[in-house]
Amino acid sequence: MTRFGYDERSAALLVFPVLAVLLVVAAFPIIYSFWVSLHDIVLTRPLRRPFVGFDNYLRIFDDARFWTAVARTTVYTLVCVAVTTFLAVLVALLLNEVFPGQRLLSALLLVPWATPSVVNGLMWKWIYDPTYGLLNGLLVQVGLLERYRVWLGDPDITLLLIANAAIWKQMPLAALLMIVTMKAIPEDLYRAARVDGANIWQRFVHVTLPALRPGLMLVLVYETMISIRHFDLFLIMTQGGPGDASFTLSWLIYVETFRSLRFGTGAAMSYVLAITTFALSWAVIRFLGKRI
Repeated sequence: MTRFGYDERSAALLVFPVLAVLLVVAAFPIIYSFWVSLHDIVLTRPLRRPFVGFDNYLRIFDDARFWTAVARTTVYTLVCVAVTTFLAVLVALLLNEVFPGQRLLSALLLVPWATPSVVNGLMWKWIYDPTYGLLNGLLVQVGLLERYRVWLGDPDITLLLIANAAIWKQMPLAALLMIVTMKAIPEDLYRAARVDGANIWQRFVHVTLPALRPGLMLVLVYETMISIRHFDLFLIMTQGGPGDASFTLSWLIYVETFRSLRFGTGAAMSYVLAITTFALSWAVIRFLGKRI
């Protein structure tokens, strides 16, 4: 049945170009990369590409570097997600109130998020610089340090320093999502809580926090997906060093694929990373989705 010159056939014709583009730029690379992961492809011998099935996957699971990278990626992801979410809730609670300068502060909040990732990495690399870095200069001036320190050369804190740079950029978007969720909370709930004698903490626990679950779910899923696949900061700031202190899974994939030129195992690692990201996102959605 045709209505206003519109029917299902014409709609399908209009949608087809978009589907074709998605098929080319999204579906084909996914399928092709899986095909690559099933072959022993090394660019130093491009004419020999034997089919090995799932041997590449078994090989990476036997590689000690892989499990080291998994451990470092887990620590990095947990720190980024936990601190980003915690700070986002605090900032959202602050900006949800009305006070002089609120709009200016809300606008300034967007600056880190709008900063390009490369600029963010270079900025924090300069801040941590052992010769002229702002962090060393500030700590020496206030007397907390006696001499300049090589921050990114300390394997015990390098991962946390990179996480700090990631949190600085990712937190504003998470805070905005929290603010939008808070704005949707009916004011009547807070009035009823005040009438019942609830203090600020009780109102937060029993009114604000339960209503924040949709926003929290979105923030946790997004931040997990971003953090577990982070690559640009590691490339700019440390390149996996010092030693293997910042050797995360995304960096290992890069080294295996583009430095060692082993595209088969690199593609297998990429699929493991993608499946892990999907599984974690599904778990968060399933856990919090039941409570929304």
